[in-house]
Amino acid sequence: MRIAIVHDWLVVYAGAERVLEQMLTCYPDADLFSLVDFLPTGQRAFIRNKPVITSFIQRLPRARKKYRGYLPLMPLAVEQFDLSAYDLVLSSSHAVAKGVLTGPDQLHLCMCYSPIRYAWDLQHQYLREAGLVRGVKGWVAKLILHYVRLWDVRTANGVDCFIAISHYIARRIRKVYRRESSVIYPPVDVADFPMYRDKEDFYVTASRMVPYKKVDLIVEAFSAMPDKRLVVIGDGPDFAKVRDKAGPNVQLLGFAGAEVLRDHLQRARAFVFAAEEDFGIAPLEAQACGTPVIAFGKGGALETIIPLPEAERAGSSPTPTGVFFYKQSAAAIIAAVERFEEAGAAITPEACRENALRFAPERFRAKFTAFVGREWAAFREDA
Repeated sequence: MRIAIVHDWLVVYAGAERVLEQMLTCYPDADLFSLVDFLPTGQRAFIRNKPVITSFIQRLPRARKKYRGYLPLMPLAVEQFDLSAYDLVLSSSHAVAKGVLTGPDQLHLCMCYSPIRYAWDLQHQYLREAGLVRGVKGWVAKLILHYVRLWDVRTANGVDCFIAISHYIARRIRKVYRRESSVIYPPVDVADFPMYRDKEDFYVTASRMVPYKKVDLIVEAFSAMPDKRLVVIGDGPDFAKVRDKAGPNVQLLGFAGAEVLRDHLQRARAFVFAAEEDFGIAPLEAQACGTPVIAFGKGGALETIIPLPEAERAGSSPTPTGVFFYKQSAAAIIAAVERFEEAGAAITPEACRENALRFAPERFRAKFTAFVGREWAAFREDA
């Protein structure tokens, strides 16, 4: 059986790339395709230093820095991959990878991180943040996104089975494509985040500082609680906005490496998370360290954190791992922090760690290979 794995683009090692890494661990002989490949020489271990078959976008002007600007060409580019020699095609898609062309004797399974977010439910937010609400450029952008939506729906028909990274994304797939999907949670490298029981009196948040992460709200909330200390790890376009809201009790570390992040996650009293994420790896890395999470109760967080109210309603042994707030506001974050502190020892490092272990890489690999095996057997039986 010849296998092809198609990934949107290879430029950094982020959430989708962690899944790709495990897919390649499951199927090390698979050939790898990607629209562009700009991974540095020393950062290719996660793709097993494989050669990557790229599209014509790789050779276009300024593609290394401006590859996203070639979105209008991406549907055409991904359709140029000749996959006719492969029996099984695995697309790893949050943009256009699922749009590859396959035939009736080929099985196409899509690991879908989300339908293209900035073309669907987040279009208006994307246009606002990009300054493309009005004017000629705005109308051109809207026209392009309209075209992308039409193509996105059409190419969903070429996927035999969808895998969603959360039930939240499964609902989005159903809404956009009218297709059902199986949920397999992404892997979290819990071994890199050992549990640490002795917590110190500070809170931590870590994120790229972009608008939807709402880091400014977390900083605003803690600046209004001068008796509580917050450490902020991360950099990005919103850094100045966040810095302007920071009180004396808020420490901004900027960009920090893995060692610094792990150290703070292990020692912090709790990790604070205000974004609506499709899944959210950072809260699980914190829980792997035995650190509770105070999070916005929407999106993937509802599936990765066990909140205090849920544990109480269940009437079982107390195994909560965090506290939710349900409005993205400083006041809601303040109330959640107060509720967390009132809970005292109800949330234990051991419970947090145990919850995180549900998402270990070996569990992902077992579920993923079992799913692929079942679908391949059914496909061959029907052939």
